[in-house]
Amino acid sequence: MFKFLDLEPESFGMDISELSLKIASLKRKGKAFKLASWAEHDLKKGIIEDGEIKYEDALIKEIEKMLQKIKGQKLKNNNVIVSLPEKKAFLQVIKMPKMEDKDLKSTIFFEAENYIPLTVEKAYLDYQIVSSYDAEHFNVLVAAVPKGIVDSYFSCLKKAKLKPRAFEVESQSIVRAVVKEEFSNEPILIIDIGKNKASFIIFDYNSIVLTSSASFSSEDITQAIAKSLEVNPDEAERLKIKYGLQNSRSEEAKKVVNSFKSVVDDFGDQIKKYVVYYKTHNKDKKIKKVILCGRGANLKGLPEFLSYELKIPTEIANPWVNILSGNLSEVPELAFKDSIGYTTALGLALRGVKKND
Repeated sequence: MFKFLDLEPESFGMDISELSLKIASLKRKGKAFKLASWAEHDLKKGIIEDGEIKYEDALIKEIEKMLQKIKGQKLKNNNVIVSLPEKKAFLQVIKMPKMEDKDLKSTIFFEAENYIPLTVEKAYLDYQIVSSYDAEHFNVLVAAVPKGIVDSYFSCLKKAKLKPRAFEVESQSIVRAVVKEEFSNEPILIIDIGKNKASFIIFDYNSIVLTSSASFSSEDITQAIAKSLEVNPDEAERLKIKYGLQNSRSEEAKKVVNSFKSVVDDFGDQIKKYVVYYKTHNKDKKIKKVILCGRGANLKGLPEFLSYELKIPTEIANPWVNILSGNLSEVPELAFKDSIGYTTALGLALRGVKKND
């Protein structure tokens, strides 16, 4: 678990992306948790670009607006855990000789410069021991984010009268939300499909081992439908939600699917290359399951399509798997199809109630 800043208990999670803000907070309910507060707010294009805050004053105002839209209970405090943009982070698993804890930090910081395109002085860097490699070595997951990026997010949050208690790379939050007990005895590929990007995360045993991104988003599908069928974006979005990739004898359905099929085919090809790359560099391992999250995962027929194309079982993630008790996968306050879009925020919120575990 990466702690770019010290963490205090009872914090809420805030997912900051280029096109939206989301908040989630949890409270304990016996041995499990319950959704306490949540909110979502769209951001105007251009406020954040390529993970960088371009207009701090505008972002501060949008954060303040979202805090006025909180549903459920009133937030107990202004302690917040915030996601950092994946495209600005560098994650790398490195092999290290076993040594005393007092020596490990300085050695990792020195070794990390061989793997990240930044000097240690210009980055916030943290690490997590993930597994033993052999009797004399272990694997360490190192994460680094440019100081300028973190400092700009910190500044905006403070000016919005919030107290940032921790920052973490988006993929960490997603894994905490969708991987049961944050453990898998075989490699899994998690794909987060958002409004303007898709992120790939390969998770094995108890750690992220690889991350990447794809030039695919739910908005790409909407635009393809609008262009091909010559309809406005709102109508294109309606048709996308209604038909998705499902087979149908309806002529309208066939036209809709054909209008964006090439976009989804290209996405499938990108995933195949990623899967092959991982297998090539890890000859004794291969992806056993694909998990989809993000609101774009709601596209009808997408899991079935990818299962067929990849020849790997594909399913929709359950962002409540480490939050709710039993086999529950939905709460009355937030429908499952909406909660999929809150995956990162829920992962951050879960960290906020786990008492520094």
